[in-house]
Amino acid sequence: MKERPADSTPSSIQPSAKEPLWTSRFIMLSVANLFLFFGFQMLLPTIPAYVTQLGGDNSAIGMVIFILTLSALIVRPFSGAALDMFSGRLILIVGSIITLIAIGSYIIAASVGIIYLLRVVHGIGWGISTTTYGTMASDIIPASRRGEGMGYFGLASTLAMALGPMSGIAIMKTYDYSVLFIVSFSLTFCSLLVSLLLRGSGKPSKEATANKTAPAIPAANSSLLSRLVDKQALFPSLLVLLIAVTYGGIVSFITLFGNEQNIANVGWFFSVNALMLFLVRPVSGKIFDTKGHVWVLLPGAVFSLAGLLLLSYTSGTPMLMLAAACYGIGFGAIQPSLQAWTVQRAAPDRRGAANATFFSAFDLGIGLGALILGPIAAATNYAMMYRLSGIMFVIYLVVYVVYIGRERKTALLGSTSSS
Repeated sequence: MKERPADSTPSSIQPSAKEPLWTSRFIMLSVANLFLFFGFQMLLPTIPAYVTQLGGDNSAIGMVIFILTLSALIVRPFSGAALDMFSGRLILIVGSIITLIAIGSYIIAASVGIIYLLRVVHGIGWGISTTTYGTMASDIIPASRRGEGMGYFGLASTLAMALGPMSGIAIMKTYDYSVLFIVSFSLTFCSLLVSLLLRGSGKPSKEATANKTAPAIPAANSSLLSRLVDKQALFPSLLVLLIAVTYGGIVSFITLFGNEQNIANVGWFFSVNALMLFLVRPVSGKIFDTKGHVWVLLPGAVFSLAGLLLLSYTSGTPMLMLAAACYGIGFGAIQPSLQAWTVQRAAPDRRGAANATFFSAFDLGIGLGALILGPIAAATNYAMMYRLSGIMFVIYLVVYVVYIGRERKTALLGSTSSS
């Protein structure tokens, strides 16, 4: 199926008045998402240090990150398919409970092997929960404000990225890992409590319901894979996978990189990075809605690549913060725009599968980043590892430019034949 031409141009929906975005359901969903991501982000830079304390090396750290992302990757397509059929609120509760079980069990983990097992459980709960939040948000947000809405919705996870890692590191150093896991558990439990109040928000949108009479893929003739993975989401998902590889290298090893470079608190990277995400996401969302994805995805990649290169040469806090600012501007522009583009390309009744495909690619990229870049760091050093990870953005730019060229050529041939 060819991409609709409107994907690369401003939205064709031009209502006379702006449709409401900040509804009570949207706000509650964003708050619940904030709690979930905060609890998760606290563990991102601290779990690798915990694994090291239990006797694990760089390979073990990579496996701990990869196992979680792999289990999330496996469960996301099934979560997406379920969301297209059942209540999102019910699925969200199931995912939250599974996540709580995993986080609560970290306290009694006594070996790297047990951590591996718990990461499988955590990944399943995380995959279900985040896929559900993304799909419910895309159903609530008006189509004419999807880029803007997804940008604002992403601010919840951005705020968690700003405060979570730094808070986790501070708790780890001030108290111990038991306190860290209790706080993470409590925040995730708050997410579950808020989600219990989301009555009625898990129903399919009116737009999706109206299109149920003409599903994108006939159920009788479709394979299991086609029901779980949305074809229209594949290209944006490829792009997000490439950038996620670099993010996987950052979240997995930046604490150890800080030790290597004698940087007192690498948590500043996450705070400055998230601040930039917070500032740029609403702006990039509006640009996406009015000018199209090209105006966001190309400059975003340039900024992120510059951030990685600066990070690789960082030897102190000021340069670390500059690297974080550049990376945050780029990542903050790219990630929500790719998600909005994914939803825009998908049929209304396939948004669950589309979101699952997108987040599966994101998870896979983070896992591959941890798994591949760890051995590179062991063979060289963390600075060289970050330098080499910038190749992912070079590949991203080449693939995206080729895609744009082909789409414009197809559009030109179509206009010529029609005239």
